Amino acid sequence: MVKNVPISKVKANKGNPRFIRDEKFAKLVKSLREFPDMAKLRPIIVNAEMVVLGGNMRLKAMQELKWETVPVIVAENLTRQQQAEFVIKDNVGFGEWDWEMLANQWDADLLTDWGLDIPHLDGELPEDNGEDIDPNALLVEGTAEQLEDLLTELNTRGFKVKFK
Repeated sequence: MVKNVPISKVKANKGNPRFIRDEKFAKLVKSLREFPDMAKLRPIIVNAEMVVLGGNMRLKAMQELKWETVPVIVAENLTRQQQAEFVIKDNVGFGEWDWEMLANQWDADLLTDWGLDIPHLDGELPEDNGEDIDPNALLVEGTAEQLEDLLTELNTRGFKVKFK
Protein backbone atom coordinates (compact mmCIF):
# COMPACT_ATOMS: atom_id res chain seq x y z
CA MET A 1 0.00 0.00 0.00
CA VAL A 2 1.33 3.41 -0.98
CA LYS A 3 1.57 5.99 1.77
CA ASN A 4 3.00 9.48 1.93
CA VAL A 5 5.68 10.05 4.55
CA PRO A 6 7.87 13.01 5.44
CA ILE A 7 10.92 12.94 3.21
CA SER A 8 13.12 13.37 6.28
CA LYS A 9 12.04 9.91 7.48
CA VAL A 10 13.31 8.15 4.31
CA LYS A 11 16.98 7.15 4.35
CA ALA A 12 19.10 6.75 1.23
CA ASN A 13 20.61 3.30 0.86
CA LYS A 14 24.36 3.80 1.15
CA GLY A 15 24.88 0.21 -0.02
CA ASN A 16 23.16 0.74 -3.37
CA PRO A 17 25.79 0.27 -6.11
CA ARG A 18 23.74 2.14 -8.72
CA PHE A 19 24.23 5.87 -9.24
CA ILE A 20 23.26 8.65 -11.61
CA ARG A 21 25.45 11.47 -12.84
CA ASP A 22 25.08 15.10 -13.81
CA GLU A 23 23.07 15.26 -17.04
CA LYS A 24 20.92 12.22 -16.32
CA PHE A 25 20.28 13.42 -12.76
CA ALA A 26 19.20 16.80 -14.14
CA LYS A 27 16.78 14.96 -16.48
CA LEU A 28 15.37 12.98 -13.54
CA VAL A 29 14.85 16.18 -11.53
CA LYS A 30 13.18 17.82 -14.55
CA SER A 31 11.01 14.75 -15.06
CA LEU A 32 9.73 14.81 -11.48
CA ARG A 33 9.24 18.58 -11.60
CA GLU A 34 7.16 18.33 -14.79
CA PHE A 35 5.32 15.08 -13.97
CA PRO A 36 5.17 14.76 -10.16
CA ASP A 37 2.28 12.28 -10.32
CA MET A 38 4.76 9.78 -11.75
CA ALA A 39 6.10 9.41 -8.20
CA LYS A 40 2.69 8.22 -7.00
CA LEU A 41 2.58 5.67 -9.80
CA ARG A 42 6.11 4.49 -9.06
CA PRO A 43 6.67 5.04 -5.34
CA ILE A 44 9.93 4.54 -3.48
CA ILE A 45 10.29 1.08 -1.95
CA VAL A 46 11.67 1.08 1.60
CA ASN A 47 12.28 -1.53 4.27
CA ALA A 48 10.78 -1.38 7.77
CA GLU A 49 13.63 0.94 8.86
CA MET A 50 12.71 3.33 6.00
CA VAL A 51 15.93 2.62 4.09
CA VAL A 52 15.44 2.77 0.32
CA LEU A 53 15.44 -0.55 -1.51
CA GLY A 54 14.22 0.89 -4.81
CA GLY A 55 14.26 4.55 -5.80
CA ASN A 56 17.49 5.95 -4.34
CA MET A 57 17.98 8.37 -7.22
CA ARG A 58 14.33 9.42 -7.21
CA LEU A 59 14.70 10.20 -3.50
CA LYS A 60 17.78 12.29 -4.26
CA ALA A 61 15.86 14.16 -6.98
CA MET A 62 12.89 14.72 -4.64
CA GLN A 63 15.27 16.11 -2.03
CA GLU A 64 16.74 18.42 -4.67
CA LEU A 65 13.21 19.60 -5.46
CA LYS A 66 12.59 20.13 -1.74
CA TRP A 67 9.58 17.84 -1.55
CA GLU A 68 8.21 17.63 1.97
CA THR A 69 6.55 14.22 1.59
CA VAL A 70 7.21 11.26 -0.71
CA PRO A 71 5.11 8.24 -1.68
CA VAL A 72 6.54 4.96 -0.39
CA ILE A 73 5.69 1.30 -0.19
CA VAL A 74 7.08 -0.38 2.90
CA ALA A 75 8.39 -3.83 2.01
CA GLU A 76 8.00 -5.49 5.37
CA ASN A 77 8.84 -9.11 6.10
CA LEU A 78 11.79 -9.31 3.68
CA THR A 79 14.94 -11.01 4.90
CA ARG A 80 18.25 -9.14 4.60
CA GLN A 81 19.10 -11.41 1.67
CA GLN A 82 15.81 -10.60 -0.07
CA GLN A 83 16.38 -6.88 0.50
CA ALA A 84 19.85 -7.09 -1.06
CA GLU A 85 18.43 -9.08 -3.97
CA PHE A 86 15.68 -6.49 -4.48
CA VAL A 87 18.21 -3.63 -4.60
CA ILE A 88 20.01 -5.29 -7.51
CA LYS A 89 16.99 -6.70 -9.36
CA ASP A 90 15.16 -3.38 -9.17
CA ASN A 91 18.03 -1.77 -11.08
CA VAL A 92 18.56 -4.44 -13.72
CA GLY A 93 17.16 -3.64 -17.14
CA PHE A 94 16.07 -6.96 -18.61
CA GLY A 95 14.32 -5.58 -21.65
CA GLU A 96 15.64 -4.04 -24.84
CA TRP A 97 14.42 -1.11 -26.87
CA ASP A 98 12.89 -1.62 -30.30
CA TRP A 99 14.86 1.19 -31.93
CA GLU A 100 12.94 0.94 -35.20
CA MET A 101 9.58 1.35 -33.43
CA LEU A 102 10.93 4.25 -31.40
CA ALA A 103 12.25 5.93 -34.56
CA ASN A 104 8.97 5.51 -36.40
CA GLN A 105 6.39 6.13 -33.69
CA TRP A 106 7.96 8.48 -31.17
CA ASP A 107 9.42 11.97 -31.25
CA ALA A 108 13.19 11.69 -30.70
CA ASP A 109 13.38 15.05 -28.92
CA LEU A 110 10.68 14.01 -26.45
CA LEU A 111 12.36 10.66 -25.83
CA THR A 112 15.67 12.39 -25.16
CA ASP A 113 13.94 14.96 -22.95
CA TRP A 114 12.35 12.11 -20.99
CA GLY A 115 15.79 10.63 -20.33
CA LEU A 116 16.22 7.97 -23.02
CA ASP A 117 19.74 7.82 -24.44
CA ILE A 118 19.28 7.41 -28.17
CA PRO A 119 22.35 6.23 -30.04
CA HIS A 120 23.15 8.65 -32.83
CA LEU A 121 23.75 6.81 -36.06
CA ASP A 122 24.40 8.68 -39.21
CA GLY A 123 25.35 7.39 -42.59
CA GLU A 124 28.34 9.66 -42.98
CA LEU A 125 31.65 8.07 -43.77
CA PRO A 126 34.91 9.50 -42.51
CA GLU A 127 36.64 11.89 -44.87
CA ASP A 128 38.98 10.22 -47.34
CA ASN A 129 42.44 10.52 -45.88
CA GLY A 130 44.03 8.26 -48.44
CA GLU A 131 43.12 5.06 -46.61
CA ASP A 132 40.82 2.51 -48.14
CA ILE A 133 37.40 3.12 -46.65
CA ASP A 134 35.02 0.22 -46.39
CA PRO A 135 31.83 1.21 -48.27
CA ASN A 136 29.86 -0.61 -45.57
CA ALA A 137 31.44 1.42 -42.78
CA LEU A 138 29.29 3.47 -40.49
CA LEU A 139 30.50 6.44 -38.48
CA VAL A 140 29.14 6.32 -34.96
CA GLU A 141 29.67 9.10 -32.46
CA GLY A 142 28.61 9.29 -28.83
CA THR A 143 29.75 9.00 -25.26
CA ALA A 144 31.62 5.90 -24.16
CA GLU A 145 28.47 4.73 -22.34
CA GLN A 146 26.30 5.24 -25.43
CA LEU A 147 28.78 3.39 -27.63
CA GLU A 148 28.98 0.52 -25.15
CA ASP A 149 25.17 0.31 -25.08
CA LEU A 150 25.07 0.38 -28.87
CA LEU A 151 27.69 -2.37 -29.13
CA THR A 152 25.70 -4.54 -26.73
CA GLU A 153 22.51 -3.91 -28.70
CA LEU A 154 24.14 -4.70 -32.05
CA ASN A 155 25.77 -7.87 -30.72
CA THR A 156 22.44 -8.96 -29.24
CA ARG A 157 20.82 -8.53 -32.66
CA GLY A 158 23.52 -10.67 -34.28
CA PHE A 159 25.58 -7.96 -35.98
CA LYS A 160 29.30 -8.43 -36.27
CA VAL A 161 30.98 -5.27 -35.00
CA LYS A 162 34.65 -4.49 -35.47
CA PHE A 163 36.50 -1.42 -34.19
CA LYS A 164 39.52 0.02 -35.97
